[in-house]
Amino acid sequence: MNHSIIDTHVHVWDLEAARYAWLEGSTSILNRTYRLEEIQVERVSAGVTGGVLVQAENHLEDTEHMLRVARTSGWISGVVGWLPLMDPAETARLLTDIYLHEPLFKGVRHLIHGEPDPKWLLQPEVLESLSILAAHDIPFDVVGVLPEHIETALVVADRVPSLRMVFDHLNQPPVASGVRYGRWGELMKVAAQHFGFHMKISGLGIAGGDFSGRRAEDILPYVSFTVEHFGTERCFCGGDWPVSLLAMGYADTWALNRWLVEEAVGPDAVQAVLAANAINFYKL
Repeated sequence: MNHSIIDTHVHVWDLEAARYAWLEGSTSILNRTYRLEEIQVERVSAGVTGGVLVQAENHLEDTEHMLRVARTSGWISGVVGWLPLMDPAETARLLTDIYLHEPLFKGVRHLIHGEPDPKWLLQPEVLESLSILAAHDIPFDVVGVLPEHIETALVVADRVPSLRMVFDHLNQPPVASGVRYGRWGELMKVAAQHFGFHMKISGLGIAGGDFSGRRAEDILPYVSFTVEHFGTERCFCGGDWPVSLLAMGYADTWALNRWLVEEAVGPDAVQAVLAANAINFYKL
């Protein structure tokens, strides 16, 4: 059966227009400009009908670049941008003056996995800014890679209970080690009890290390575990292009995502996980 698909995790960056510190000096294939039109043919063949551009650096230049790209894309219906969360007054000003009036601005993210302190989100200024997001019902993408990032998000959920959050890439479950399910699993069971938390099935096994030799069957248990505890109504998918190119092409990534979803959820919930839940979460 054919299903509509919303890709909730697409990146674009222009190295001539803005600085991306995490790419400087890198020999990775990622260290170049990536434009949305590069995936047009594969996107259509993969059946992806809509998408969300997601923040790739902690500055407003990245956000503005994504908004410009989204406006002319024809298929991107949302942007998860960046705001200066360490400055609540400026965060409030930017929202009031600009982004609350921008129909494509759908969420906020900060590269917390690049911060030396995994408890970065618990600074008083950041919590105040997150409360401002919650007051406007703007969701926050949690890009964590450590169990400590989940622990931190749990504290945020207690301090700002009305904030809707999604764990990007399932907060990197221990696919590489094969542990089932360790500290990650224990913490995710707790997170599942906070109904503001959602899970993004994306980037699995890539950001956490070498994907070579890993099989779809190695990833499936972690997706099934996620669906079991969060339910089908709080899960949706993303492709994580171009980071996903470290493992496979765009169409192959979505073939993997579709297989994982079809195996992990009942047939009646496939469409919800591939599209409807994303539309609801980001208000696309």
